[in-house]
Amino acid sequence: MGDDAPVDATATGPGIGRTFLRLGTSAFGGPVAHLGIFRTELVGRRRWLSDAQYADLVALGQFLPGPASSQVGMSVGLLRGGIAGSLRAWLGFTLPTAVLMLGAGLVVGAGLAVPAGLVGGLKAAAAAVVAQAVLAMARSLCRGWIRAGLALATAGVVLALPTTWAPVAGLAGAGLVGLLTLRGAAVPEAVDVLPRPAMPRWAAPAALVAFAALLVVLPLAARAWPGEWTTLVAGCYRAGALVFGGGHVVLPLLEEVAVGSGAVSEATFLAGYGLANAMPGPLFAFAGYVGSAAGGLLLGVACLVAVFLPGWLLVVAALGQWHLVAADPRLRAALAGVNAAVVGLLGAALWDPVIREGITSAPTAVLAVAAFLALVVLRIPPQFVVLACALVGSILLA
Repeated sequence: MGDDAPVDATATGPGIGRTFLRLGTSAFGGPVAHLGIFRTELVGRRRWLSDAQYADLVALGQFLPGPASSQVGMSVGLLRGGIAGSLRAWLGFTLPTAVLMLGAGLVVGAGLAVPAGLVGGLKAAAAAVVAQAVLAMARSLCRGWIRAGLALATAGVVLALPTTWAPVAGLAGAGLVGLLTLRGAAVPEAVDVLPRPAMPRWAAPAALVAFAALLVVLPLAARAWPGEWTTLVAGCYRAGALVFGGGHVVLPLLEEVAVGSGAVSEATFLAGYGLANAMPGPLFAFAGYVGSAAGGLLLGVACLVAVFLPGWLLVVAALGQWHLVAADPRLRAALAGVNAAVVGLLGAALWDPVIREGITSAPTAVLAVAAFLALVVLRIPPQFVVLACALVGSILLA
């Protein structure tokens, strides 16, 4: 089925949970690779979204603080199944990694070592998956020299200014250029409007109020009743609420609260970090490891929920008002520019860190090229390509 096939609006309910559970067991390589795998599964295979709709969600995830790839998954679940669908999507995508990280935290005293060959194979697979996503999205979202230029300019800004604010600045600048230059252009994909989520009208404002209230109340509770539970839960919520970019960006904030408070040692923290990089699913699940290592399973679950909760609340608040953006042709022109910038953002990430840190030798380069050909030419599902790369890496790159 080609990339221009119509969107399938039929699959809802438990199918959302099953789909994201499978993604959660195979989405290795960090948030950028996750976005590539999501695009292959949700746009290319299942037709739950068009490329333009998917790019809207990626852009939204970049603008909002929190775990970007998880927020895209939450958004897809919200659009297709309401509040329950968003929770199914989050739980399915997070559960495999969460179980492993919570368990690792409980047995951290036994020592954990990640085979170097396994990590090398997974990084090669990540490069192939991201490259496929960039190629596919560029074909539909970068038509014309203006949008192609926006993609290249955004990639240049992000690579030249490696800060957490550069992606947000690049997307905002591309939106302004799109507003000024694309209003009179034929932008057929830009009118592919995201549907309004099936949820009560009060849900969006209530989510925004809850987000702000918890950001104030939890630190006050930690000061009033100091202890591992209040300190770690408040710190995990703050990390999830204030960090842009997700993934590795959240780790310094978690280290500050976990190691700085004495809840876990630096050696324990770093051991879990090494393990988290070899896991599928969201890196934010590392908060569960920190909590379980510090105070057992229940604290681990509490930290896990706390770090994801602000991102989920912001998704509910933002998507609840997205129809207002979609109804304005001027804003849709701006979003056409933002969509092109998303391609540039992924292209920049493909180079750094995916290729620069993941393709470090001739064998890993060969493995990455083979994986890319398997995805693009042979059309092998990405989860099988990822698992094959992990197996080959474990044997040949050890």
